[in-house]
Amino acid sequence: MGTRIKIHFLGAAGTVTGSKFLVETPGFNVLIDCGLFQGLKELRELNWAPLAFPADQIDCVLLTHGHLDHCGYLPRLITEGFRGKIKGTAPTLTIAEIILMDSAKIQEEDAKRANEEKFTDHEPALPLYNVREAEICIKHFDTVDTDKWYLLTDNISFRLRRNGHILGATFIELQVYDKLLVFSGDIGRREDFLLAPPERPEWADYIFLESTYGNRLHPEEDVDEILSAEIKKLLQNKGILIIPSFAVERLQTLMYKIWSLYEQNHIPHLPIFIDSPMGNEVLSAFERFPAWHKISSHELASMKNFFNIITSYRDTWKTIDDTRPKVVIAGSGMVTGGRVLTYLRYYLDKPNTTVMLAGYQAEGTRGRQLQEGAKDIKIFGKYCEVKAEVKSISSLSAHADQKGLLDWLSAVKNVPEKVFLIHGERMAADALRVKIKDTYHWQVQLPHLLDVVELEV
Repeated sequence: MGTRIKIHFLGAAGTVTGSKFLVETPGFNVLIDCGLFQGLKELRELNWAPLAFPADQIDCVLLTHGHLDHCGYLPRLITEGFRGKIKGTAPTLTIAEIILMDSAKIQEEDAKRANEEKFTDHEPALPLYNVREAEICIKHFDTVDTDKWYLLTDNISFRLRRNGHILGATFIELQVYDKLLVFSGDIGRREDFLLAPPERPEWADYIFLESTYGNRLHPEEDVDEILSAEIKKLLQNKGILIIPSFAVERLQTLMYKIWSLYEQNHIPHLPIFIDSPMGNEVLSAFERFPAWHKISSHELASMKNFFNIITSYRDTWKTIDDTRPKVVIAGSGMVTGGRVLTYLRYYLDKPNTTVMLAGYQAEGTRGRQLQEGAKDIKIFGKYCEVKAEVKSISSLSAHADQKGLLDWLSAVKNVPEKVFLIHGERMAADALRVKIKDTYHWQVQLPHLLDVVELEV
């Protein structure tokens, strides 16, 4: 009889956000990712609840990558008593630091605004965590290399392997006694504008697989054609193209594509504003870690010079008051916060505005509301009428689609004992479950939030 361990599905089970998977073993407990819930209010409220496992009994956190829904709960974890190391690749921890500091500042600012403008049910509104708590969290970071096995105990070791998706992202191979557990993190696309294709696992006893696009194939879109057409249209209409963008990877991809269009004389010169302080810091991370992406240092320098990069909130207002036709790329990508809200507040009711959604829009986000044709959306406590044209571009997604996920599994040489589908809405995960069963004849399970599964290792 082997050793029994427990897997606690503390997040991203039946939903896309809040990734947290606890591996409980005799004497040592490992948390894979520690993300924030986003989107629906009932999910966001979970961020305020204590973790469903004592934080002071978690010995180590392993991060797949630095997105908010994979690292954003870390300061709360430390507030609840975690004292161990938080391990990830150098670019992952760099991006996690940028994102956590930005998240803390935004939460402090949002709480302050809510209290001043009285659009809160709480007396007073409080940030989930503050800048000081984020700074304390960052002191727990511990950089590890890829493709190297690290011992956590005599019976537990792990290895990180490159996974595309964003700068520094990996999947995790966790050897627990005699069994190999593979946590996919977020899997990138084989044909990515900035990153090398994801590596793939060859062996796995248990697989914890993301299913964000489990029921979809990315459309065959010509990104260059779509962007150039929208830019030419806004010049003709004397309007504005607003692109809400994720600060990590999506912003840099959009910059690269638009800059390339200009270099190839496909678009004229016009004002293009990048209003994402966090995105600017991530651009610096691209400069720091050239081995992790495909853009040359010369291209990076030319890109930065081409755009109007906004650093102060005062310049945000100057850009809003600028009457010239223009492109604005601003965070956040799902329109949940950030400076894009300020632009939308002033431009959403104008028919010559186009809003282009350039990535996955989770349930309950303003981005999903816009995507589904909402006539008005609530920003800073007030409803804004939507007269702008809303478009979506799916080709820039940093996630593998259903075909890509099946391809990622195809290198596994053995028959896993079970595949757990995580990080996906229910319909997406179930469609992928059927495909995996039909393609590989493997056992597949869809865990629910807070499920605990026992495994023999």
